[in-house]
Amino acid sequence: MKMSQMLGTRRSSPGQFDSHRQMSDLLLVGANLARPMGSAGTYSILPTGQRAIRKIEDIVRFEMDAAGAQQIHMPALQPRDLWERSGRYEAYGPNVFRLQDRRSRDLVLAPTHEEAVTQIAADNVQSYRDLPLMLYQIQTKFRDELRPRGGLIRTREFRMADAYSFDMDQTGLDASYDGMLRAYQRIFARIGVPAIVVDADSGAIGGKGSQEFIMLADAGEDTIILCEGCGYAANAEKSVFRKPPNPAEEPQAVEEVRTLGVKTIVELAEYMDVPVAKTLKTVFYMVDGELTFVVIRGDLEVNEIKLSNALGGPSELRLASDDEVAAAGVIAGSASPVGLSGVRVIADDSAALGVNFLAGANRDGYHLRGVNYPRDFAADIMSDIALAQSGFACARCGAELAERRGIEVGHIFKLGVQYSEALNACFTDWQGQRHPIVMGCFGIGIERLLAAAIERNHDEKGIVFPPAIAPYDVHLISLNRFTDDEARIVADRLYDALRHEGLEVLFDERDQSPGVKFNDADLLGMPVRAVVSSRTARRGLVEIKGRIELDATLALEGDAPAAIRAALAAWKPPPPHKTDAPIAAD
Repeated sequence: MKMSQMLGTRRSSPGQFDSHRQMSDLLLVGANLARPMGSAGTYSILPTGQRAIRKIEDIVRFEMDAAGAQQIHMPALQPRDLWERSGRYEAYGPNVFRLQDRRSRDLVLAPTHEEAVTQIAADNVQSYRDLPLMLYQIQTKFRDELRPRGGLIRTREFRMADAYSFDMDQTGLDASYDGMLRAYQRIFARIGVPAIVVDADSGAIGGKGSQEFIMLADAGEDTIILCEGCGYAANAEKSVFRKPPNPAEEPQAVEEVRTLGVKTIVELAEYMDVPVAKTLKTVFYMVDGELTFVVIRGDLEVNEIKLSNALGGPSELRLASDDEVAAAGVIAGSASPVGLSGVRVIADDSAALGVNFLAGANRDGYHLRGVNYPRDFAADIMSDIALAQSGFACARCGAELAERRGIEVGHIFKLGVQYSEALNACFTDWQGQRHPIVMGCFGIGIERLLAAAIERNHDEKGIVFPPAIAPYDVHLISLNRFTDDEARIVADRLYDALRHEGLEVLFDERDQSPGVKFNDADLLGMPVRAVVSSRTARRGLVEIKGRIELDATLALEGDAPAAIRAALAAWKPPPPHKTDAPIAAD
């Protein structure tokens, strides 16, 4: 491809953008690989970016085929009744785009395809002889994200490679799951994205368990909890930790204490001269329109994902407003479940890891001393609803946990029979008995993976594309072509020779200064750069340099293809960013 014929020349160095944005976003737009549209969370992928995405898809497709999966294509436009049968039409909430056709039939733009693929299995799987089965697609998804962000990291329209396994039993599912986990690891390694496996919440997909593949990055949207002692890793939404109990002591009688002007937990602990862990705080939530008291030890924070799971996945879960709290007659700053009735109470299990807590007295200017669970208050649900944080103790080995940021690049689920039971996808065993098919689900965001690869592989000058996904193998720069016929002839001849040898070439033959051409080459980030100038052309040589190499080498014009292939084979990523420190194996 000649750069004079490329779509668009709007390229800008990363330094011209706001530093708070993810580097991948800056570089994707700056290098003109993608352009945002007027609506937040929607992007046009331009030719150079599309070439990289096509290579990512080819890698995914190769590894899916190698794992025994068969490619299909399912419609993005799906009938409402299919989603109602699975129970997800309402449960998925406002993230689903809903619409009607000209006959007023309700439809959805699918954010995910579990229902559609289960229907395919129901229509095609009859007996145990049809299992195991693995299907996959690379398809456009739609999600009405509340806050699209991070460029291509979280958008409202995106391509995903999603695979689905169908087995007779849990043993078969475990084997399919492990096989797909290994396939994903090969994909990320080939693409140049160092990903770790972490425990994760299954969210709206559901199932009995799931894991995410996370690339550690300062600009990541997810918080990851890691233990470098034993290798435990989990998304903060899912992570568990060891909650130290308070020192043992004899339970005391409840005593009301005047605490005029004391409103916060920290103020209460200081006023009463006790550790914050000796207090119980109440956080007010609206759960499907009902005010709910959430009680947790004062040194911990509520994890809303764990809370939602404990409540069975309500349609609405949010912090109550001051007006809603006041309308219920609750005194903020002095509230607790002690002595109350008719209010739903959800308690973290930390409330049972001590005695004689300080808590609100439900009277302005007063608190209670000597509060003990379950003697003094009851909980409708008691569960682990606490948010893990850096510095807490690992639940496995007791070592200190660390908190890191990361980008999710893949997610795999053990669905079980959730969808097959709802949509009657069954098989007959060798004794003639019918059973629901046991399912797994596996997803990789394609554009998100491109963004993650750039987030990891860049330097202060621009992108450093790994060869496997680089839009072009080599960036050929022609200097002095408008003042030196020999330099132009050699460059044009080399362009044809490289293409004849099967190399993908981006040829900069524009009437631009050397500085502009070299800056664009660094920004676009092809793995190898080849330069033809008057100086090299007269000697029959070509200057060849890896993207991050400091020094170039000279090769004879006829040897240039082999020299470029050698440089591609010797490619290495830029130095790791600070969040890429080694982590113990999962």
